[in-house]
Amino acid sequence: MPNSKQLSILFHRSKQVFSRLNHKRHLKYRYSASSTHLTISLYKKGNKYLFGLGDYQKSPKTAVTYFVRSAALCYVKAKGVLGFCYEFGLGVDIDFILAEKYYLAAAKENDGLSIARLAFLRKYGRPNVKIDRAEAEEWIDRIRNRPSAIQWIMEAASLHNDSSAQYVLGVCYHDGIAVNKDKEAAFRWYKSSADQGNPRGQGIFGYCYGEGFGVEKDEVEAMKWYRLAAEQGETVAIYNIGYCYEDGIGVEKDVDEAIKWYKLSAEQGNAFGQNSLGYCYEDGIGVEVDPVLAVRWYKASAEQGYPWAECNLGYCYQNGIGLKRNNVKGAFWYRRAALQGHARAQHNLGFCYQNGIGVDKNEKEAVKWYKRSADRGNIFAYHSLGYCYQNGIGVDINEKESVFWYYLSAEENHPPAQLSLGYCYRNGIGVVKNEEEAVKWFKKSAEHGNALAQNSLGFCYEEGIGIEKDQKMAVYWYHKSSKQNNPWAQCNIGFCYDNGIGVDKDEKKAVEWYRLAAAQNHTRALDKLGVHLQNGIGIERNLEGAFDCFSRAAELDHISAQYHLGNCYEKGLGCDLDLTLAIKWFERAALAGCRNSHERLQLLFVRECLLSPNGVDSLSLSLSSMNREDLLYGGLILGHSAPAA
Repeated sequence: MPNSKQLSILFHRSKQVFSRLNHKRHLKYRYSASSTHLTISLYKKGNKYLFGLGDYQKSPKTAVTYFVRSAALCYVKAKGVLGFCYEFGLGVDIDFILAEKYYLAAAKENDGLSIARLAFLRKYGRPNVKIDRAEAEEWIDRIRNRPSAIQWIMEAASLHNDSSAQYVLGVCYHDGIAVNKDKEAAFRWYKSSADQGNPRGQGIFGYCYGEGFGVEKDEVEAMKWYRLAAEQGETVAIYNIGYCYEDGIGVEKDVDEAIKWYKLSAEQGNAFGQNSLGYCYEDGIGVEVDPVLAVRWYKASAEQGYPWAECNLGYCYQNGIGLKRNNVKGAFWYRRAALQGHARAQHNLGFCYQNGIGVDKNEKEAVKWYKRSADRGNIFAYHSLGYCYQNGIGVDINEKESVFWYYLSAEENHPPAQLSLGYCYRNGIGVVKNEEEAVKWFKKSAEHGNALAQNSLGFCYEEGIGIEKDQKMAVYWYHKSSKQNNPWAQCNIGFCYDNGIGVDKDEKKAVEWYRLAAAQNHTRALDKLGVHLQNGIGIERNLEGAFDCFSRAAELDHISAQYHLGNCYEKGLGCDLDLTLAIKWFERAALAGCRNSHERLQLLFVRECLLSPNGVDSLSLSLSSMNREDLLYGGLILGHSAPAA
């Protein structure tokens, strides 16, 4: 056990150690406090130079040096303002990549300025800054209804009259970033920015006039402001000038001029301009059609995350436009755009899932994407949902729900939906049958150029369904539909020429129209053409050609063609006589409800039963020459078959 002297020495040493430790703690505290004071001081001094506050002469370049030092000491607000300087070229050259870098670093520590700007950049992009609208929504949610988060922006805009901050504050009111949406407030701040010559402010101020956002619409005034911004190199304004020339907004329409401005914007990395230039090359607007160049520009835009370009690129992959068809890549790009809330891409992705195009078939997943697209007001999705509910694709059949979606789409003048709604009224699907209402919707769809509706309307006129019979009008609409290569209409107009319905009878013209439809494997047209070839009506007789037409149509389950094919085999017309095959085809047609085939089967069965292979010559000759009436009279067959249900 230590004595008192040893304890005294131990106690003294311990006291010295504790003293040193406490001294270090105080030094650390003083150093930490001193460091924090320095970082804030540097940041504040940077703001004074940035805005020229107090006795400080305005010098954005000097301000940046202070922000850099403060940011290096990990002061989060300095990082955010430094990002702002790089975004708007305050004291440094504009550099969107560096701006994004500083914003991301500060946003991780909940800097409101940085979060607000990231919300914008992810939604609209800037050259070399990727668009991601789903992420943009996440940033907006971080500071939703928190005006204090953008205090620096508000003070810079209102107290220090900074034009870039005024533009940014306008954006906050425009998109509801940290504050409630307010068109008038957005317009006022955009005006303040534009009046000071800020190019971003001028560009968005032009947009306000072009769209009537917060001010009365004035397209000429819009172009004036776009030009002012474009003169300062603002790429969005450059793109907007191209858009105005393409559509004749505030200027005379001039697609050549549109291309010039789109190229200027695209070559500077603007995703909107790149996508529009791709579209022009795809459709030959102001340039020669060039699918390869279209894809090149779509890719450039899509790689920056612009959802329209992602969707367009998906479409090119799916349809082999400008590159090799690749359904998997098509679905991939649709998904990229769909996840950003792009309604058209959501619908197209749903279609891929419905039909197993580039993805495993999954009807429930298809409905999920159709619903997302419909929630965004996509009229194609309305129609597709109607089709799913009508046919039980991914959902239980619900005809009333089907009509609801068809109606929403039809009211937005979507021709396929108008046709589908007309079909529902004509057949009483999900609604009370109403042929007049059916004709109304067929007519709306037909007048919008839908070939199927034009044919249906023609049929209504021909038969007097829901409208007064008018054979000439029937032919008129059949003609309109036929010009769009609709085989049903081509067959129907052939029938009209065949029978003198609404036109002078002309069997040669009938054959011409039947041929056009038959070339598309239209079964009724194949059967009609076969009859003409077999009998030499309007065309030279050709039994082999007739047999071929009947065979093609019969294999596709056309009942009349199956009867005619059975007849060919029974009599050896264009083929070898073969009663077994004759029975086979008569049987298939009879089971489908063909009375003539049923009766021919009776005759064949009697002959097969009563005629022995060797046979008695007189009996064979007598029975083989008998028709159905002879057999009935002789009591060899009884009665008539009932018509098929």
